[in-house]
Amino acid sequence: MKLKVNNEPVEFNEELNLQALLQKLLLIEKNGIAVAVNASVFLKKNWNQFLLNENDEVIIIEAAQGG
Repeated sequence: MKLKVNNEPVEFNEELNLQALLQKLLLIEKNGIAVAVNASVFLKKNWNQFLLNENDEVIIIEAAQGG
């Protein structure tokens, strides 16, 4: 499966949902993450239910401290 994650091409050998993608990217345990697929934002409670499709564009944003 080919995806774009934060504008970088990535490829996986299996179908993934959002939760599995974040696990593979070692981001699942981080707090303050927002995820959008093809410009639609998904709540964390729905990550396990949303199956990614070939050529989906995923944007992952991490909140940062500062002012």
